[in-house]
Amino acid sequence: MAAGCGARVVLVAAMASGQGKTTVTAALARRLVRAGKRVRVFKCGPDFIDPMLLERACGAPVHNLDLWMVGAEECRRRLGEAAREADAILVEGVMGLYDGAPSAADLAREFGIPVLAVLDASAMAQTAGAVAQGLRDYGPVQMAGVVANRVASAGHAAMVKASLRDIPLIGSLPRQDKRLPKRHLGLVVPGEVEEVEQMLDSLADQIEFDDAAWNALPLLAPLPEQPAPADRPLAGRTIAIARDASFIFVYPANAELLQQLGARLVYFAPLDDEPVPADADAVYLPGGYPELHGPALEKATRWRDSIRDAHAHGLPIVAECGGMMAIADGLTDKQGQRWQMAGLLQGEVVMQPRLAGLGMHAMPTAQGELRGHTFHYSTMRSDLVPQAHTVKQRDGAQGEAVFRIGALTASYFHGYFPSNPAAVAAMFLGAPR
Repeated sequence: MAAGCGARVVLVAAMASGQGKTTVTAALARRLVRAGKRVRVFKCGPDFIDPMLLERACGAPVHNLDLWMVGAEECRRRLGEAAREADAILVEGVMGLYDGAPSAADLAREFGIPVLAVLDASAMAQTAGAVAQGLRDYGPVQMAGVVANRVASAGHAAMVKASLRDIPLIGSLPRQDKRLPKRHLGLVVPGEVEEVEQMLDSLADQIEFDDAAWNALPLLAPLPEQPAPADRPLAGRTIAIARDASFIFVYPANAELLQQLGARLVYFAPLDDEPVPADADAVYLPGGYPELHGPALEKATRWRDSIRDAHAHGLPIVAECGGMMAIADGLTDKQGQRWQMAGLLQGEVVMQPRLAGLGMHAMPTAQGELRGHTFHYSTMRSDLVPQAHTVKQRDGAQGEAVFRIGALTASYFHGYFPSNPAAVAAMFLGAPR
């Protein structure tokens, strides 16, 4: 296929979480790459971990798509850009096909993307046809076909195929002896999994794939390249971003936007006791897993001193979720062990056995709402009075506390920066928020 002619595209969905959407998406991506295709992968909804694995599978950054958080026009732009650069586009859904508002099905219908349904066939055979037809007709959605996951044999796959009637079986994948381990926020970081490349290659080897059915899918038309934004309010400013195993949750679109706004990005590793870079004009502390690195963060005295010094000198600091946890007075992990944190934000973080916050939220600012999400297993106990609260997208109820102290903005809220570039520029400039 010539570059710029368009791309085959499917939304990989399922009836529920746990059916194997990420495994199948990764297997398809790696298989198509090994066949010489240029592959782009997207992830529905807010997610950091799955995109890391999918990036390893396809070799390109994985962006998020969501009609509310990202917005329909930005989703359209990103899909059109991918169609200009790639031969194949895979969009991994979230939860069940119709779960959420907006759902993965809503996204598929908005852009005319056919759905590739992943069915966990390990405990069913002919019933797979009823499930596939229900997924197709309930919305309805355009059904590209089915991938039967965790099949026991070729005969098992044949029974599933016969049950689908007018829906093609595009692929099947056997049960896996090795699975990516889980963590309370999802799949572990791919860099922590030994032989992840071999696992991806093995998945690509094992997936049975109907090339003719794939090639029969329609092409998504590309969009012409868009000019870069003319407004660059962060021009000449250097933003230091914490990046190590404790600070890993950054939307690729967030870093892109900061650069589009004119910022120069530099990175430092608090876990290695690296201080805030001396040339930084602002600091971004993204989320991650500080609760797994309490001893190292407690010993990182240069880092802790430097972030307090940066705040004292008026540097804008944006601390999201794990970033906020790391600048509290202390963090108590799930084993009950307390670790000293940076002590910039008065309060104690305590890990909880159950989910403490989940969902789409919007943060109010002087420039309008900044959209994003929250997902955490800890609570912040503080006598500080929040300057604002996020608003839950689902019902408009009060959400996460937002602390604003000087040029510091700290919250459990993860912002999706392209949803309000002006608000993001104001935060990193230390302007009224």
